[in-house]
Amino acid sequence: MDEEMSALISRGTWELVEVLPNADIVACRWVFTLKFRANGTIERYKAHLVAKGFTQTYGVDYFETFSPVARLNSIRVLFSLAVNLNWPMYQMDIKNAFLYGDLNETVYMEQPPGYVTQGEKQRMVCKLKKAIYGLKQSPRARFDKFSRIIGEFGFLRCQADHSVFAQTTKTGMIVLAVYVDDILITGSDSDRIEEAKTYLQKHFVTKDLGRPRYFLGIEIAHSKHGVSLSQRKYACDLLQEAGLLGTKPVDTPMNSNPDFWNDDGNYLKNKTKYRRFVGKLIYLTVTRPDISFAVGLVSQFMDKPRSVHWEAALRILKYIKTSPGKGLLFKRHGHVKIETYSDADYAGLKDDRKSTSGYCTYVGGNLVTWRSKKQTTVARSNAEAEYRAMAHTTREILWLKNLLKELGFMYDDPVPMHCDNQAAIHIASNPVFHERTKHIEVDCHFIHEAILSQKICTPFTSSSEQRAYIFTEALGSKQFNFLSNKLGMIDIFAPA
Repeated sequence: MDEEMSALISRGTWELVEVLPNADIVACRWVFTLKFRANGTIERYKAHLVAKGFTQTYGVDYFETFSPVARLNSIRVLFSLAVNLNWPMYQMDIKNAFLYGDLNETVYMEQPPGYVTQGEKQRMVCKLKKAIYGLKQSPRARFDKFSRIIGEFGFLRCQADHSVFAQTTKTGMIVLAVYVDDILITGSDSDRIEEAKTYLQKHFVTKDLGRPRYFLGIEIAHSKHGVSLSQRKYACDLLQEAGLLGTKPVDTPMNSNPDFWNDDGNYLKNKTKYRRFVGKLIYLTVTRPDISFAVGLVSQFMDKPRSVHWEAALRILKYIKTSPGKGLLFKRHGHVKIETYSDADYAGLKDDRKSTSGYCTYVGGNLVTWRSKKQTTVARSNAEAEYRAMAHTTREILWLKNLLKELGFMYDDPVPMHCDNQAAIHIASNPVFHERTKHIEVDCHFIHEAILSQKICTPFTSSSEQRAYIFTEALGSKQFNFLSNKLGMIDIFAPA
């Protein structure tokens, strides 16, 4: 607490003033947290003074609040680029990041509990000059300040991801991604990277963590195989929380013929517990694409979960127990080409007969993005379901191309989008089947435009080699393991 107060005072976060009549005064409290190392041990204890921003009034105490963070898809793209191009990558941490933002509004706050100034100033309040944890506008103020400072260094914000910044130098390029107070910086110009790190240290109190090893709860390991991203500690904590450390593991995250739509099973009394548990499983998919379909399916029953859904969620964790340290592996393939796979089931959801779209995209031979998503409308045929999935995949391809273009990588060749449905490929390439496609929304037909402009191409792939199949259906053990291996996953903690 003393350390936090010292940081607040040294930055001139507030000044003590007399209470004005009818002034809105925001209360505050202390929040205590733990910061862990990659191996699960406690690194340090942290105390934050947090304003009770939920008492603020919009239009009086604050206005704009939105603040972006780097997309995890973008983070994985940077790892693939760094591995393939042999770029050095460094991690930095900004201490008390929220305290750097400048406030444009007048905000009054109570004096911190335990640090109330005695004597004549005891009845005074803090008039905030800087942002503080808990205020509605603090994230926005922090990001605006950070963007302005690194913009003065020469970084340009990427339009594809506003929390990724790039700079072209005389000898190459450097790229910076920021997620609140965590920074990743990489590129081909090592000298400019060091200059950027020194520049940041002049404007913020930062800690240079060297090569990334623990980022947003993701464990990063460098080995002879490449760079791996996993969430072993997070997975083990989930297993302990659910009481499954001693359970027998299963070989797939979901039964190959799930039936969640009958009336079997009682409704759960504690829906909050189910929602919290599924939410934690969703974050586990950051490095575990193999559970994406199963997690997506159990997340469709947040409103009225039953015991059958709870058992299905626990089964996912039993599968994770097989190899909790399994995660993504980024290997050096010597290129940064994009390749994608697109697939869909047909009317697989028995309650409303909607289909599920799935795709996975590779940059430089490494998996960087994937999706398992319920379609919003009912498809009338298998070809239509596949066509809608291709539309989702095309949007992802165009986003990736735009991001890589801003990072200095131009693609003249069309990006291959592998599909295993000939009819959907024909519709995409030759949209003349009016009777079969006239009811499909216009936004799906931009696939044809992307093909004509040679941004994408649609090679046919056999169903047995369709990697996106794992994102659309619950599979048997043999097929699931085959496709899971195609995703480029590894468990570096497994015995050799």
